[in-house]
Amino acid sequence: MFDHVTLQGAKNQMSSALLTEVPTPAPDRRNGFLGFVAVVWFAVLTGFGLDSLSHISRHGLDYPAIVHAHAIVFVTWLVLFTAQVALVRSRRTGLHRKLGVAGAALAIVMIILGPVTALVVASSNYASRGETPEFLAIEFMDVIAFGCLTGAGLLLRGTTAHKRLMLLGLIYLSTPGFARFLNIVLGIAVGAIIPLGHGFWRSCVSIFIGTDLLLVGLGIYDLMTSRRLYPSYGWGAGFVLLCQFTALNLLFSPAWKAFSLTLIGH
Repeated sequence: MFDHVTLQGAKNQMSSALLTEVPTPAPDRRNGFLGFVAVVWFAVLTGFGLDSLSHISRHGLDYPAIVHAHAIVFVTWLVLFTAQVALVRSRRTGLHRKLGVAGAALAIVMIILGPVTALVVASSNYASRGETPEFLAIEFMDVIAFGCLTGAGLLLRGTTAHKRLMLLGLIYLSTPGFARFLNIVLGIAVGAIIPLGHGFWRSCVSIFIGTDLLLVGLGIYDLMTSRRLYPSYGWGAGFVLLCQFTALNLLFSPAWKAFSLTLIGH
């Protein structure tokens, strides 16, 4: 178990790597973070809402129990994240810190539950429809990126890096919500301008365009309000793009496809 000195040392080293950003809690700038969270809510509700309604109308509530558990935990994270942003905006930082402990515990639950749920669903889809599970690359990377960004954000609480890294973690985690509806609409618009084909770039747009636009939006927001890009945004955005590139390359890798089948016992 890490002691206080070890944890403080890790936090100091990471803060130094990100150039030790100092909090700048201007009320007019905090509205933007609520706006980003609202976009995530819209993406998740439209994406998962429409997808669930379509599934239920055809098959009823035949989801595995773990899917329901995952949905409850995910929505709880969204509610808690929204509450945390609102608390900071209203300067109730004491309650924000107390809820942060619960948030850290919930994040751990999500990091464990996410891959397990993905494996259960992939196994079920393969058994019922013969659908191969290479898409696990995207789902696993969602959890890895969320865990790394959120963990870094928790270590750097008390700095501007904290809220940006936490938001980047939320944005990456919302990828499945965007992909189910908004990315389809955006993909049609992009495809009308740029031929995407049927491979890497089409998948890139269909899976990540919504979250990437939100990522760019966060950078523009910082430039407009602070006249600069924060180091944490630069490191975080670079990490997001690296994770997306890695996930897409795995998705099209025959070796990963074979390995993904072994993950579900085939």
